[in-house]
Amino acid sequence: MKLNKLAIGIALGLGTLGAANALTTIPTTTIKIVAFNDFHGQLESPGTFRQTPTSAAATNIPVGGVDWMAGYINELKNQNPSTVVVSAGDIIGATPLVSALFHDEPTIETMNRLGLEFNAVGNHEFDEGKNELKRMQNGGCHPTDPNSCQGASVGTPVPFEGADFKFLAANVVETATGKTLFPQYAIKVVGGVRVGFIGMTLKETPTIVTPTGVAGLEFKDEAATVNALIPKLRARGVEAVVVLIHQGGTIPVTQSKSTINNCDGGLDGSPIKTIVNQLDDEVDLVISGHTHQAYNCQIANKAGRLISVTSANSQGRVLTDIDVAINTANGEVSSVSAENIVVDRSNTAITPNAAIKTIVDNYKALSTPIANRVIGSISAAITRTTTAAGESALGDVIADAQLLATQNVGFGEAVVSFMNPGGIRADLTFPSSAANEGDGKVTYAEAFTVQPFGNTLVTLTLTGAQIHTLLEQQFTGCTVGYPAGAPATGQAFNRIMQVSNGFSYEWKEKGTACDNVDPASIKINGVVVDPAASYRVTVNNFMADGGDQYYVLTQGTNRLGGALDLDALENYFTVNGTVAPGLQNRILPAP
Repeated sequence: MKLNKLAIGIALGLGTLGAANALTTIPTTTIKIVAFNDFHGQLESPGTFRQTPTSAAATNIPVGGVDWMAGYINELKNQNPSTVVVSAGDIIGATPLVSALFHDEPTIETMNRLGLEFNAVGNHEFDEGKNELKRMQNGGCHPTDPNSCQGASVGTPVPFEGADFKFLAANVVETATGKTLFPQYAIKVVGGVRVGFIGMTLKETPTIVTPTGVAGLEFKDEAATVNALIPKLRARGVEAVVVLIHQGGTIPVTQSKSTINNCDGGLDGSPIKTIVNQLDDEVDLVISGHTHQAYNCQIANKAGRLISVTSANSQGRVLTDIDVAINTANGEVSSVSAENIVVDRSNTAITPNAAIKTIVDNYKALSTPIANRVIGSISAAITRTTTAAGESALGDVIADAQLLATQNVGFGEAVVSFMNPGGIRADLTFPSSAANEGDGKVTYAEAFTVQPFGNTLVTLTLTGAQIHTLLEQQFTGCTVGYPAGAPATGQAFNRIMQVSNGFSYEWKEKGTACDNVDPASIKINGVVVDPAASYRVTVNNFMADGGDQYYVLTQGTNRLGGALDLDALENYFTVNGTVAPGLQNRILPAP
């Protein structure tokens, strides 16, 4: 059981005055933990950050960049040499071209030089599968891609050096061996005391990454896994316990410098609060992520004691500066204080890391000719903004591009394409980018930012009844056709797919599961879909394997692999010339 200092004095029979004297004699040391989460390979600045929720854009703060993150971390280390740098997951995956083109080797290399020590594996680390993730840890060149191992051109070792920091994943078990994919925890002696860092991966990872990428892996309950490790850590002389977990919550305010240390709403109803409420009283600090929010909270653990729960936004905009005071006599944590700080690129007191900047600049030079190539044009901005029924103009365009790539004989003979909304990561904006390609021109880099996962197209056969099931599986509560071990409550939120031209349907939430879509409204080119007939359907490989809980797609037959999704989009621009925003008239609210 954890006791505060006053309670320790009273327990020893010292009384209040005696307790006060005891406070002055307890030997303590303060260690510093610098934390971030959801970096997503954002080697360069992601842009600006608001001063306040309502401040004018002109006052926004330029933020981020891995060289500036390193500069801030160096300054914090100067304040306290007993410093540990940690991440709560998703340092790679869904990354910009300057990292993704090289299989995220640039991110690992710069994180090595920034001084990262521990990373709790997030869901996006599994985007390219467990074997590629092991290569990120252990090093070596990619088995097929010549863009790998560019160290000779950028100033890093050849072959790729792998991560100097440790991946931690206490709740990810390889079913064939019963062993965890990566170490469950790490123990570091900091300031003369032993501190345990437990790394936890999002339990729901199999529902949001390509199933083939997590095949043979089991993702166990986070709280139960942490609690089971406490006796092992104590047996190794660890009393100070930090949990790094890729799960989080949200606060109901606009993210800004003035709100990053708020905890409005107390994370009520969030997965992370539920987890923390179940944690053993030996856990002293929880560093979280996944939701791309910044917050600084005090949440009750299983014993009712309030502990710090932090998160640092995403993409290197914010760092969390945490001071942990520890009793050196018994290793117990006596206090934790945390502050989220903006990585402000205009701060003249900070010196960005020049060596890291050189590496990023060299990778940028390699990627620029590819990134700045113009692949097409648009007549106006095409965005992810949806109608009330869930359809976006950009979703229309992407689904149409995938249908075009797979509708011809020999390429799939598809009659409809579906696109998961989570795979559309950015808008196509009309003004010219920094590449000066001109207004309305679309560069490869801009298209890549929209679809950064490198998915391939898969055309498969579904019956009309299965198409109806697929549409119902978009909605919360519908678990028909779910496999064993899938979430018992279905989708966490309505996940409306984008659909190609010629396909239409109507839906309305009726309060009964699997009964939102009127079968008579499901049409292809104006003809009602026959439940008993077969149709060729195109999706990406993530969806085809049941990703985003569209499990009925795994039942599709006569599968045919196709082009990269990004190649399909480029081809669509080539064929159509200037592309206009989709009309958003395919998914309709039922009367």
